Amino acid sequence: MKLSVQIIIGLILGIIIGIVLNLFAADLFSVLDKYVFGPVGTIFLNLIKMLVVPIVFFSIALGAAGIGDPKKLGRIGGKTIGFFLITTTIAIVIGLALAYVIQPGAGGGFDTGQANFEAEEAPPVVDTLLNIIPTNPIDAMAKENMLQIIAFSIFVGFAVAMLGEKTKGVRRLLNEGNDILMYLVNIVMVLAPYGAFALIASAVGNFGLDALQAMGLYFGTVLLALLLHAMITYGTAISTLGKMNPIKFFKAFAPAMTVAFSTSSSSGTLPVSMKTAQENLNVPKQVSSFVQPLGATINMDGTAIMQGVATVFIAQVYAVDLSVTQLITVVLTAVLASIGTAGVPGVGLIMLAMVLKQVGLPVEAIGLVLGVDRLLDMTRTAVNISGDAACAVIVAQSEEKHGGAPQKTPDLDI
Repeated sequence: MKLSVQIIIGLILGIIIGIVLNLFAADLFSVLDKYVFGPVGTIFLNLIKMLVVPIVFFSIALGAAGIGDPKKLGRIGGKTIGFFLITTTIAIVIGLALAYVIQPGAGGGFDTGQANFEAEEAPPVVDTLLNIIPTNPIDAMAKENMLQIIAFSIFVGFAVAMLGEKTKGVRRLLNEGNDILMYLVNIVMVLAPYGAFALIASAVGNFGLDALQAMGLYFGTVLLALLLHAMITYGTAISTLGKMNPIKFFKAFAPAMTVAFSTSSSSGTLPVSMKTAQENLNVPKQVSSFVQPLGATINMDGTAIMQGVATVFIAQVYAVDLSVTQLITVVLTAVLASIGTAGVPGVGLIMLAMVLKQVGLPVEAIGLVLGVDRLLDMTRTAVNISGDAACAVIVAQSEEKHGGAPQKTPDLDI
């Protein structure tokens, strides 16, 4: 049985059992929550927390090494990276705006059990920007200061790229370390159905139907943000910069989007998405081969949207008013984290843990969104690879004046 199906089954069973116990067997629920739901959920969350710092370091260092490769820098690289960073920023702003308009976590009746919880006071914006550069990278890792870890990782990756052959051993170490962490992520995600069951059963059992309603609002908010970003941001960019009809674009790229939806993996879909872009969108191979693999590493608009909505949702659940500084921190952290969000299922939750830590919200609250995250992961992966293809189309179009391969009208008989 596919992991996604297992997680959905765990989610449904957790909801049903949580509701039944909440309505008819509160005493039994207390015992089960203490000895079964709580421990299983805690173990799963601790496994996620365990991977946060190392996966950020290895992933972002590798991403920066790829970006900083002198052979790949230049005109096409600048356009590609600029497009990804701009669209990721737009994506998280859309997510934050919709979360404040819809307010999925407000009035949900959650009894968080942490009535005295208060978010850590955020430093001024200037201090936040100045403190991005760590004075002690090891201390930053020990204290889980994610912005400083990201900055240090980028410096390391850039140095590895610029030193070339001198650092081939370090690059190999980074690659092998990243492979180990991706393997561990896959192991942790095998436990996700049990974690989803335990966390959702605990949440619904404690909070009742109000929690279910709030999670439904969260789910709808993220889906709406993904749809608006794909249609408006990508659609406008494809039409104005790529000189292509957005409807034709999405129709031509639909085969790759379907695979992405079913696998929830940008990296796993990469061979299909490149083939589809080259054959159905007529993107030159040299452009596709550079833009789309880079996008699978650093372009995670869908994940950024989820992080923005989930952060505001969790803040509303805990009745915490995020300051302007904290919101800027969320945007900055999510945009930088997109560089290191690996294109495999489930890593978005690890990055969400990083964002929550950065603004002082409890990581345990991930349990409130875990149950529906797998369904959202499928959708946001389809959005992510669409952004990669849109960038490839736009870069190919812009390169025509520099003697690049002309872009033909795509053949839609697919």
